[in-house]
Amino acid sequence: MGRQLPSPDAAERTGRWPAGLRRTLRYARLDRQEIAGSLGDMGTFLPLLVGMAAQNGLDFGAALFFAGLFNIVTGLLFPIPMAVQPMKAIAAVALTEGLRTPQILAAGISVSAVILLLGVTGLIDWLNRAIPKSVVRGLQLALGLSLLMKGLQMVAGTRVAVGPDSYLTGIIAGVAVLALFSSRTAPAALVLFLAGIGIALWKQPAAAAGVGLRLSLPVWSAPGWADFVSSFGRAALPQIPLTTLNSVIAVCALSSDLFPDRPAGPRRVAVSVGLMNLVSGWFGGMPMCHGAGGLAGQYRFGARTNGSILFLGTAKLVIAVLFGASLMNFCRVFPESVLGVMLGFSGIELALVTRDQNRRADAFVMLLTAGACLALGNIALGFGLGLALGWCLRLGAFRLDESAR
Repeated sequence: MGRQLPSPDAAERTGRWPAGLRRTLRYARLDRQEIAGSLGDMGTFLPLLVGMAAQNGLDFGAALFFAGLFNIVTGLLFPIPMAVQPMKAIAAVALTEGLRTPQILAAGISVSAVILLLGVTGLIDWLNRAIPKSVVRGLQLALGLSLLMKGLQMVAGTRVAVGPDSYLTGIIAGVAVLALFSSRTAPAALVLFLAGIGIALWKQPAAAAGVGLRLSLPVWSAPGWADFVSSFGRAALPQIPLTTLNSVIAVCALSSDLFPDRPAGPRRVAVSVGLMNLVSGWFGGMPMCHGAGGLAGQYRFGARTNGSILFLGTAKLVIAVLFGASLMNFCRVFPESVLGVMLGFSGIELALVTRDQNRRADAFVMLLTAGACLALGNIALGFGLGLALGWCLRLGAFRLDESAR
């Protein structure tokens, strides 16, 4: 049995950051299994990134640059395959309600500021207790279904039965996702992304003319005050409980289960999430966070150390710097039938996390929250209604018969 490496948290407590960094890097391993595991979160990352680049004008190169940068930073801070993934509530609202890029950036900055405050003050645990899990699951169900409906609408919007961007292309893409659903060598999202680029070249060969090696770095893209005001209730507010539950509390609990010798601490994860978008949000970076689903996906594909994250971050960073700006051409002509399928299955994955709400009262709150969000077309209002009901049930204002069928 190999020698047990000391926990990096020990170095953090004593303030020996260089020693802690060395210990973290000693966990890193890079082999075929780690490389395969690094692709385990592509099913969420690629659809939302390509979707916001194509539909909302998000800078693909800047988003990929900061995703890679924060993959590397995360790999240096955590000795586990900690995922860096899009903030799903903001992405879903952006895609379904047509937010402008400055509003997307402002929402990410707002969420990170709140999470950083909660992490530094230690209030993250209080907020997690105050918001019933069933309400958060209701938000996830509503956002997942919204992405699914948006994806189906995009496929239907092609209005062509047969062709490079048509109903038939969407059907073939859907079958491909199902066929590759459990594949550890060919992630479905990556396959569809490459197929979409091929179709885009087939449809518009001129799209390849602007692609080439050129140094590309993010530029200052600060959102205005009006963007913060308009995006907070629509996108930032519903993202805050999702981030506290999924990106902090749940990911730390999962890390304890998968890596009991080196778990991630809630405060450290909260500070990490908070700092991400407070840096990248002013330069066009996509709102990002950590996530339990990403950690689980990368573990399922074979990742066991931070080596997978360091490899993935390096690959993203190199592609972004060398090709980033030119790749926007492909996003603009990316086939909507393929993108719709990618977004639809991404929505299904998001909605599937709600299947743990099997108590009658929890399911009732979850469904009311999701139904209100979808019916009213207002995520913040649906969240408020679900929160009120959840608190009433918790305080015993009324009860639901758990034995009812």
